[in-house]
Amino acid sequence: MNTDLPTDEPVELPPDRYSDRELSWLAFNRRVLNLAQDDLRIPLLERAKFLAIFSNNLDEFFMVRVAGLKRRIDAGVAVPAATGQLPREVHESILSEAQQIVAEQSATFQEHVRPALAEHGIVVLTWEELTGAEKDRMRTLFSERIFPVLTPLAVDPSHPFPFISGLSLNLAVALRNPATGARQFARVKVPTILSRFVSLGEGRFLPLEEVIRRHLEQIFSGMEVVESTTFRVTRNEDLEVEEDDAENLLFALERELLRRKVGRPPVRLEVDDDISARMLDRLMNELDVNENEVFRVPAPLDLTGLFSLAAVDRDDLKYTNFLPVTHPHLAEVETARPADMFAALKHRDVLLQHPYDSFATSVQRFIEQAAADPQVLAIKQTLYRTSGDSPIVDALIEAALAGKQVLAVVEIKARFDEQNNIAWARKLEQYGVHVVYGMLGLKTHCKLSLVVRDENDQLRRYAHVGTGNYNPKTARQYEDMGLLTSNPIITDDVARLFNHLSGMTHETHYRRLLVAPHGIRSGLIERIENEIDNHRAGLPAGVRIKVNSLVDEQVSDALYRASMAGVEVDLWVRGICTIKPGVPGLSDNIRVRSILGRFLEHSRIFWFANAGQPLVGIGSADLMHRNLDRRVETLVSLTNPQHVAQVEALFARAFDDDTVAWHLVDTTWTEKSRREDGSPMTDLQETLVLENAGRRHK
Repeated sequence: MNTDLPTDEPVELPPDRYSDRELSWLAFNRRVLNLAQDDLRIPLLERAKFLAIFSNNLDEFFMVRVAGLKRRIDAGVAVPAATGQLPREVHESILSEAQQIVAEQSATFQEHVRPALAEHGIVVLTWEELTGAEKDRMRTLFSERIFPVLTPLAVDPSHPFPFISGLSLNLAVALRNPATGARQFARVKVPTILSRFVSLGEGRFLPLEEVIRRHLEQIFSGMEVVESTTFRVTRNEDLEVEEDDAENLLFALERELLRRKVGRPPVRLEVDDDISARMLDRLMNELDVNENEVFRVPAPLDLTGLFSLAAVDRDDLKYTNFLPVTHPHLAEVETARPADMFAALKHRDVLLQHPYDSFATSVQRFIEQAAADPQVLAIKQTLYRTSGDSPIVDALIEAALAGKQVLAVVEIKARFDEQNNIAWARKLEQYGVHVVYGMLGLKTHCKLSLVVRDENDQLRRYAHVGTGNYNPKTARQYEDMGLLTSNPIITDDVARLFNHLSGMTHETHYRRLLVAPHGIRSGLIERIENEIDNHRAGLPAGVRIKVNSLVDEQVSDALYRASMAGVEVDLWVRGICTIKPGVPGLSDNIRVRSILGRFLEHSRIFWFANAGQPLVGIGSADLMHRNLDRRVETLVSLTNPQHVAQVEALFARAFDDDTVAWHLVDTTWTEKSRREDGSPMTDLQETLVLENAGRRHK
């Protein structure tokens, strides 16, 4: 239903127009679980991997989001969410929903994936299912490799209940002294020196905790083992660094990481489903966990261990091998030795889409060539998440050693990568790179690289503006876009933004960039309102947005107003989406799709019809408060007609009714993956992989 609103009447929006962001995130993780359940399209070992991803996602959710809710509840902060729910109500809803999807995950593994793996010769065993020879081998393994590193901790009047580190797998053991009959509690931490699933050869695996559990009497010699069970605690692991009070952010963060190791309050307790009431009461009391925070699941606990099974050498049970190719416009200069990136970029801008376009022969080569080129005078680079053996970092060090001016804006607060980023920041400084940590109170999340080159007595600048991190490993797993350019307007914008990040400027105006926290939200809302005006004037109008998450209320309200005015709005959202599409009179003209698969859809793309002259941009910002208010983010506009057409074709494929996707109506997600005849619909990512292979063989 298209509803054209009169221009002189204010738009009234209902108070219940948002869904809860935490429940929306759980709905996203359920979509990940759907992939593990899809035996028609997803290869078996990939389904096991999606079960591990589901568990890993949920761990982080509890460590950060649920922990934050508990902090607010404990502090008595009763500020309601955008939905009107109070923190305690949201917390209860989360735990109830999480219990359901964890039970569904367990059933998926125990009843479907585990038996299917066994049918293909990959068996997860119990101790009783081992052969005599295998038991002998495990006894030897225990004696030689496991027992020497175990530290059993007993609890008695002189030994308090031990600290249980977050996400560690533990055995809780009830012991009885045969001489006195006294009962005693002990804890054994499962070590991480071996793979979670011990390989017995020929596709047979045994959970490591099973090996330890069968040797408890050897660990507690002279004691009777009454009961044993596995358990796992999730703690608040989010960082709290008050930058205003820290003279040096790096030292403040290092201190906070030490505090993290000491311990934070538990937010979840996972236990075997056959745990005794007595043992459970003991754990709940000692850990100060409530009944609704206890998750009973069948052994084995912690299915992140399935990552190791998914790595088994069985190509027949995995996605087909995939090799990125060099972008055609960069392949033209590959005949030069070395390939001349700067020659290519003088000729035209290049729009990349990873992983289909090779990161190594585009972005990585761009930075490496800049480091080696004697005509390059300076390199400036943002680093948010880098790999442990990053060639990007190595190239920056090489450039600094060659006497070039090198600036690295390192975001050491990238969640759960803090320790890694501190190490690289130290290394860069050691070799003479100018390292800064961005703006006070803001995370530097933008993805920028700038090269200054001396060419025939004039300076020319080259830049890369991307949607993903400068990480060669994730660039093969994440779908991202990036623009390589020598456009003087864009490179001037990027240069001024780097000066803003490293100096004391108050730059807020850019010609081809939108920059948060000052310009992205207002710029997007202005463009949405322009589409409303165009529609009312009978001009082409429409909005298409691709993001990881859409939460921001101001942008959401602008999209609601556009829909109510009759503007077609297409939203491609991988994760959280608090907009309710398809609500009569409110969001009839909003469509929401989510696409998940072998690659993590990570690019952020914005398209506006603009009366027939589309405005298109790519960048680093999701539509969340943290991105728009507390981070330095960038969006760069694309003006090349071929690039605009490429983006439009991508959206057309994503919203094609024959493309595999999850459709959101109001608050309900529905998977659309099979046609009426039961055959699988078109997988967008696999289609692009095949097209990529076709390019490679031309």
